[in-house]
Amino acid sequence: MSTFSLKREILAGITTFMTMGYIVIVNPAILEAAGIPRGPAFVATILSAAFGCIFMGIYAKRPFAIAPYMGENVFIAYTVVKVLGYSWQTALGAIFVSGIIFVLITVFKLRPWLSRAIPISLKYGFAVGIGLFLTLIGLTKCGIVKLGVEGAPLHIGGITDKKVLVGILGTVFTSILVVRKIKGAILIGILTTTVVCFLTNITPIPKSLVSLPPSILPVFFKLDIVGAISWGMVSVILAIFVMDFVDTMGTLIGVGAVGGFLDEQGNLPEIEKPMLVDAISTVVGALFGTTTCGTYIESAAGIEEGGKKGVTAIVVGILFLGCLFFAPILTCIPPQAYGGALIVVGMLMLPLIKEINFKDFTEFIPAFFVIVLMAFTYNIGIGMTSGFVLYPIFKMITKRRKEVHPGMWGLFFLSLLFYIFYPY
Repeated sequence: MSTFSLKREILAGITTFMTMGYIVIVNPAILEAAGIPRGPAFVATILSAAFGCIFMGIYAKRPFAIAPYMGENVFIAYTVVKVLGYSWQTALGAIFVSGIIFVLITVFKLRPWLSRAIPISLKYGFAVGIGLFLTLIGLTKCGIVKLGVEGAPLHIGGITDKKVLVGILGTVFTSILVVRKIKGAILIGILTTTVVCFLTNITPIPKSLVSLPPSILPVFFKLDIVGAISWGMVSVILAIFVMDFVDTMGTLIGVGAVGGFLDEQGNLPEIEKPMLVDAISTVVGALFGTTTCGTYIESAAGIEEGGKKGVTAIVVGILFLGCLFFAPILTCIPPQAYGGALIVVGMLMLPLIKEINFKDFTEFIPAFFVIVLMAFTYNIGIGMTSGFVLYPIFKMITKRRKEVHPGMWGLFFLSLLFYIFYPY
């Protein structure tokens, strides 16, 4: 057990924030498509993230950062509101209801029990899959990989483009710092790449440093709980529930593996504490006026920098609060900077694949599908649920039913419901 270092924890918190701070810009932009005003959504995003991070640090004492989830926000904006036709107030009501359910099943120990039911091969599969997912996000943010055409959905970006070149150089520079074992390598890489973007006119230098936050009142406590408690919203609540359930569980186990927090069985000790923080943050976030909150995979960046305690999460929360008044500074961090950092963090998570038993196909095949589907569907929940479905099946057909924890059957049927009701 390494000794506590306040300097290291602060550095880790800054690093995590630098890799996930984009959410205060991206989340309001996505929610605006649902009709939620961007300015108030900006404040709601910051307050919910700050609440979750500080609560995580004080109560759970873990270096895990909380913020509104990417993916869930897209689901609410483009599926629930635009396709299904519900109001954003009703959608927030559904998130509130799912959050209350999460609080109840966490308090009654059902959520941690289900987490312990997951075999170790799947748990490390989650970590590796999250690593590839982060890498893909980073590659697209840098422009190194972009959407292709039918038959070749992804292809190389325009590497002669100035923006892409800076992204590549930033990634290589950060990797060199990691190889040289330089403290704060990822943070140094982000800051250096940002400066290069300024010097090459890729990113404009902010004209001001301070700005007053807009009012949150247009979205504060505007959720429609009554409208959410209807038969038509059952599938929506179920989808929100399963997506958050599997995303949070996979992320906690994945980043826990990166930090060496898991025990011999691959369980995160006292996992019910960060799970309760996640659940309460979702309830609070819905009241503030934003979508499902949960633990961010970008927490791995701070953990790689040495973050071990709750101080890391508290630092992230404080920095989020600072965004209320220093938005111009945050918005100047270009995707080339944090994209390169995510590529490196994803790379550092891949060695965990050696913990998977490749010789036992009943363990390896479900883990394989977890890994590839997380990355190739751009959805952590899809990858995790595939493992929950396939693992019991392969154990059954090889007459090894006793190796399946009773809780896995609950996850099996929950995952089947997820695939049935998921709005494709």
